[in-house]
Amino acid sequence: MSKKNISSTALGGNFKSKYQFLFLVLFLLFILPLVACPLWGQVRQKKDLTEADYHLWGNTRMDKFSPDGRWASYINIPESGGDTLFVRSTFNGKKYYIPSGRNSIFTRDNFFYCQNGKDLECINLKNGKKQTISGAADYQYSNKQNLLIYLNRASPNNKTLQIQSPSGKFLKSIDNAVQYSLSPNEELLLCCVLTNGKYGLLLIDLKKINFEKWVISSNSNQPTRFVWSKDSKAAAFFSISKNNTIEPLFYYRADLDKLFEFNPALQSGFPENSAIARLSDKIIISDDLQRVFFRIRKNTINSPPASSPEIWNTNDKLVYPLKNSEGMRQEPEKVVMWRPVTGGFSQITTQDLPRITLSGNQQYALLSNLLEYEPQFNYEGPSDYYLLNLSKMHKRKIFSKASFSLNYIIPSPDGRYIVYFKNNDWWTYDIEQDKHTNITDKINTSFTGKLRVLVGSSAFGNPGWSADNKEILLYDQYDIWAVKPDGSAARRLTRGREDQIRYRIGDTPDDNRLYFVYDGLTAFKYDLEKELILNAKSDEGKSGYFIWNKNRIEKKIVFEDSYVDQLHYTADKKKIIYRRQKFDLPPQFIFKEGNGKENVFLQSNPQHQNYHWGKSELIHFENSKHQKLKGVLYYPAVYDSQKKYPMIVNIYEVQSETLHDYIFPSIYNETGFNPAVFTLQGYFVFLPDILNEDENVGPSSLDCVSAGIEKVISMGIIDRDKVGLMGHSFGGYETAFIINHTKLFKTAIASGAITDLTSYFLTIGWGTGRPDMWRFYNEQFRMKGKTPLENPEDFSRNSPLASITNLNIPLLLWSGKVDLQVDWHQSVEYYLAMRRLGKKGIMLLYPQEGHGLTKPKNMEDLTRRVLEWFGYFLKDEKNIEWINNGIK
Repeated sequence: MSKKNISSTALGGNFKSKYQFLFLVLFLLFILPLVACPLWGQVRQKKDLTEADYHLWGNTRMDKFSPDGRWASYINIPESGGDTLFVRSTFNGKKYYIPSGRNSIFTRDNFFYCQNGKDLECINLKNGKKQTISGAADYQYSNKQNLLIYLNRASPNNKTLQIQSPSGKFLKSIDNAVQYSLSPNEELLLCCVLTNGKYGLLLIDLKKINFEKWVISSNSNQPTRFVWSKDSKAAAFFSISKNNTIEPLFYYRADLDKLFEFNPALQSGFPENSAIARLSDKIIISDDLQRVFFRIRKNTINSPPASSPEIWNTNDKLVYPLKNSEGMRQEPEKVVMWRPVTGGFSQITTQDLPRITLSGNQQYALLSNLLEYEPQFNYEGPSDYYLLNLSKMHKRKIFSKASFSLNYIIPSPDGRYIVYFKNNDWWTYDIEQDKHTNITDKINTSFTGKLRVLVGSSAFGNPGWSADNKEILLYDQYDIWAVKPDGSAARRLTRGREDQIRYRIGDTPDDNRLYFVYDGLTAFKYDLEKELILNAKSDEGKSGYFIWNKNRIEKKIVFEDSYVDQLHYTADKKKIIYRRQKFDLPPQFIFKEGNGKENVFLQSNPQHQNYHWGKSELIHFENSKHQKLKGVLYYPAVYDSQKKYPMIVNIYEVQSETLHDYIFPSIYNETGFNPAVFTLQGYFVFLPDILNEDENVGPSSLDCVSAGIEKVISMGIIDRDKVGLMGHSFGGYETAFIINHTKLFKTAIASGAITDLTSYFLTIGWGTGRPDMWRFYNEQFRMKGKTPLENPEDFSRNSPLASITNLNIPLLLWSGKVDLQVDWHQSVEYYLAMRRLGKKGIMLLYPQEGHGLTKPKNMEDLTRRVLEWFGYFLKDEKNIEWINNGIK
């Protein structure tokens, strides 16, 4: 029966009985809505969400995706603790769970393994059978050989190395195993064993499971900390004695079946009173297998007597707290190079040149000294850089007084070039030709912009090199570029600028990232003949992923008006799974096969649909200089367009990218701020972006925030007499400044705030030991080298304390009493000034807490007090004793 027929019959038809009429009413009211509405969006009576139900919420993150795409694992993390690992079919929804499961893998033949405490759990995903391997620890899976490897603790003092198929067929057992190491190509295994008080080292060929060879048959010292060469042909390792000192270092060439030993006591040229350094430092094997790099240290450390006074010399290169910090007090460890075949040994770093990064092929070392031009007053000073030829041990200076950091100096993988960023351009240094080239000055785009919070401008990035070493990959604001290292040619790989989409090489499980080698970065290579996964974001809140190919075509995987991340995919990219969320949509995991439709694989926090919830909206506005800005506006959970509401404004420079973040309601918040909780309390919440001007940070913050608030007020939804402001850290500074120069706010909360720029300029950051004046150069306060000693008026113009006489609203201050980032005495200064001037306010100081609160009891206390403070002043909830006691 159609809806039209039902309707006409109900209006004028004849019914055989009253039961037919009753059935029709029931059908219209209950059955039809259930048929017409999908499950998630179906019409239902919603209820108000109260604190009593906050515990129902939790975080969910993707874990692994099976090779065939038929299974996925994810972890559910409730706020109360007790993580649970789930395994679920992407096709029929069949599900398994392992409380506290971790370190999981899918085998290529559909077995699932994970650790659970001291046990190893196995699920045969073909038939659902489960198995627990008790006492199993430290397991690995060789996908190439389809083998499971683990240590089984047979007794407290005895472990057995087990090698088996994923289905459980035992292939090899080694008793008395201590530890093992799997080679990068997953074909070789080194196993340390202990027999009758002596250690041995066994090599196992996983291609021929019964083939084994003793690398070390008997030794008093334990082999440990194995490091393989990239090609799996060699391994290096420390040996430690029973009293836990590092003894000889060994290097084994598996391809030659030859063991080399480095014994400091016997090595010619090894420095006196020195030893191999701590185990935490990684050994590095050169790509040509001819060099082994490691660190050495002095055996004795000369420390001043405990009773000595601290001596702070104005001519010291570093201030006393930094100079005497743990990392600086001791003589720097030295990086050395050992040539196992020839027995050669060389010290690379020195007291004068202690910092090092290696070239991509480890044939050269780039050396520098951060202290060379100290004292200076940026976070890091300039340095001269020297290139050391590791074959000839000859060095030459290639940069003089360079102000760029080692993080912006990236060697090419083939070892010929060094890429660096200087004066807003990317440059290369050709080692062979001893030549510097600006490779981006002729490209009609900018490679710098606003990238990091509280930093004016920085390079958009250099993700790596092409696989053939012929091109460097660079980012501009929207696109990825491939540039010849000699600057002769450049090509734009993507077309993001046309649609204002920012493309970046994707943050996926198998992505290639830069990684540190000692003090510098080493780049990965990307094969531009193959497809790349790209992460994409728009300026208007859209996000997702694309597939790029060599024809420079971006094919959309997903790109939508939500926050999309955690992409996983099969090797052929035909099955994918990703996470989607919005402020009013809890994270859901979407599964898609080929060009088929999307399916919701998992909906987290399904209870969300039972409650009233707000929404988020991107607001566009302009400041007085007609600069275009954005802000995020969150609506109350129960919104009535006929009413006007109180609004809380939270500030911290740029926050518009949080538009689609799903925020769990919680009473445990490290700064007391939770937008979801405020919307549930009937507030609008606004997060306006701020563009800070050099030497004018305070007034420019006021300009942007005021413009954003006026835009929202013009929408006719806000009671302009009930607007509150809050901010933490730099946002606390902005808050303390703004409220002294406007009448927009009824009350405010400034936490962890900088309130006096002059005293802050002359403060030590006790977390780092550095003077905080570095924050006034190119970061945060952007005074461009000005100081309050020569330019007091500029500091006064931007300082909240200088204008505190204008403060006319109640202010809540709070800080942790062991805040090592912003000295908590900044809050005390402001409190004392308020007290002296008779201003209304309260200061909360939390003992044993830092810049953000970490103790649940304190987080709960702060969140409640923040809610009560705004409730008191914006909602006339006056029966709050601690506020009445403090301001009346």
